[in-house]
Amino acid sequence: MAQTIGTTVYAGDEAAGFISASLLSGETLGKENVTILPNVSFKINLKALDFAAGSVKDATCAFDDGSAVTYDEKSITPERFQLHKELCKKEWFSTYAGAQMRAGVDGTFPGNFTEYLISHAGAVVGADVETSIWQGSTATNGQFDGFVTQFIADTDVVDVPTPAALTAGNIVTKLGELRDAIPNSVYGKEDLNIYLGTAAFKFYIAKQAALGYMDQYHAGVTAPNFEGIPLVWCPGMAANKMVAARKSNLFFATDLLSDLTEVKVIDMTTTDGSDNVRMVMKYNAGVGYAVSEDIALYSA
Repeated sequence: MAQTIGTTVYAGDEAAGFISASLLSGETLGKENVTILPNVSFKINLKALDFAAGSVKDATCAFDDGSAVTYDEKSITPERFQLHKELCKKEWFSTYAGAQMRAGVDGTFPGNFTEYLISHAGAVVGADVETSIWQGSTATNGQFDGFVTQFIADTDVVDVPTPAALTAGNIVTKLGELRDAIPNSVYGKEDLNIYLGTAAFKFYIAKQAALGYMDQYHAGVTAPNFEGIPLVWCPGMAANKMVAARKSNLFFATDLLSDLTEVKVIDMTTTDGSDNVRMVMKYNAGVGYAVSEDIALYSA
């Protein structure tokens, strides 16, 4: 007997699996290439502490605090988002899903179709979040300010001086320019990555194939790194953009486990007599970073 489902509500902890799968389905979050901060319902502060040059001195008998302490604080305030969809049951009666509906004019979608509906909506949310993470702008409905948007506005981020449109012919040279822009204090850190979009990643693979990496040429098994620095594929990043940063300096904040996070599939027949089924997904999300000077940006 086919499973049927009427109004189904997943909220708070119960919704965590659905919302987590949705938000983390993108390449950047799914592989945890940035630091994920869950349970952020309103705001989280990112604190950066540094000691000025000259902190270490010759020992004396006196206490000598002869150098400044630099303290900086940035914050991430995740924005609230929603996805609302309405389906008319009448339009689905002739489909496989319709055949599985409970008999009668108030038949409801079967459980397996409801799960598929949530899964598809989750994939849409995941793709949108992936794009927002890197190139999003609050000027666009449904997006938050992404990393690159914030980096461009931050004069303390290190910019590659002569960026140009990326091609398979110049990708190695331009990666080298980004490498040169990485601060010496960051270079060599184990969590340092170079983040690049699909077009740039394709150019890199094509160039590796042309160079015959380890005599494997077009085998498609080249190691995704540049001179030992891991290359991270970010489908949400725009063309002609690359970022060098430590994973521990890039943060994604969301509220996966609160009552503000919910997924609902609502059969409206018993509410307003219509043949409609509504789906509602609500979540929040945002990105930020702590130390501007430790980030290098290639933006053409």
